[in-house]
Amino acid sequence: MIMILLAGGLSLLFAMLATPLLINFLTRRQYGQFIREDGPTAHYVKRGTPTMGGLVIVGAAVLAYFVAHLLRWQAPSLSALLVLGLAIGMGTLGFLDDWAKISKERSLGLTPRGKLIGQFLIGAAFALLALNFPNDRGLTPASPAVSFLRDINWLHLPLFLAVLFIVFLIMSWSNAVNLTDGLDGLAAGSATLVFAAYTLVSIWQFNQWCSRASTAGPRCYVVRDPHDLAVVAIAFAGACFGFLWWNAKPAKIFMGDTGSMAIGATLAGLSVLTRTELLLVVLGLLFVIEVGSVALQVGYFKATKGKRIFKMSPIHHHFELLGWQEVTVVIRFWIICGLCVALGVGIFYAEWVVGQ
Repeated sequence: MIMILLAGGLSLLFAMLATPLLINFLTRRQYGQFIREDGPTAHYVKRGTPTMGGLVIVGAAVLAYFVAHLLRWQAPSLSALLVLGLAIGMGTLGFLDDWAKISKERSLGLTPRGKLIGQFLIGAAFALLALNFPNDRGLTPASPAVSFLRDINWLHLPLFLAVLFIVFLIMSWSNAVNLTDGLDGLAAGSATLVFAAYTLVSIWQFNQWCSRASTAGPRCYVVRDPHDLAVVAIAFAGACFGFLWWNAKPAKIFMGDTGSMAIGATLAGLSVLTRTELLLVVLGLLFVIEVGSVALQVGYFKATKGKRIFKMSPIHHHFELLGWQEVTVVIRFWIICGLCVALGVGIFYAEWVVGQ
């Protein structure tokens, strides 16, 4: 528990102290955000706001993780290294996208095909590594089974399909968080809540861990390295929370694709390694709603040859165009995210209690 507290506190501190340094660096070089021309007119004043703040989020979380382990003289686990590597890889892809936007001075970065190929390759590398390298108990970091609150026994996939399923999750969640990152503080605040939920899930799995012979019961969790995954989750929660200090309206910096893609991929990675892939749909339902609104808008627009369901998608822009103030949309969406997180954690705990 001390290591978990250390990682959370350090990442929060690192993010709060490093973000203004990055803001000054980016401002001096005029590395600012370019705003969609078809977006809400109220967003035009944000043009030029420094972006790529995800560098701080990923950097603070990774640094806090390793410092916490160094202070406690503990070796990193393979599970944690895989999630951190996934975050760094997807953050690097997001950085290239952000850099393309800045260098080309427009709101579009990498081509959609290039971004999807990059996401696929990074996700595939994570999946292949996670489904191999068993420990002395024969347990690999990830499982080929589809999971909700734990592995679903009758949904074990062949290796090829398991890899594709994990890649699908990583690509889906990285894009979902990316689409949610459209208002000051919306993605950072929501991600903080979901990472906090995964901290609780991992701590509970560690306390009821099948590998702990002294406390293992009939409803123990067959997972690998749950304590270290809690350290990773709290490190990202603290980093997002510290970044939120500077990202809340009026935002002094945006996380950019560097942050949103890394955050989404990290959430997907945590869901895979904690055997709770489908639970993330409940915990991160706000992100699902955001990406779903885009899919519905595009599908309906094509089917009806120009008609729209929403005034604009993602759905947070719809409420802006209805006349809601940006801060009102953000706070209400945070509340929705908090309710989803509470529901997801409640379902996770209730399953264990009922099974006793």
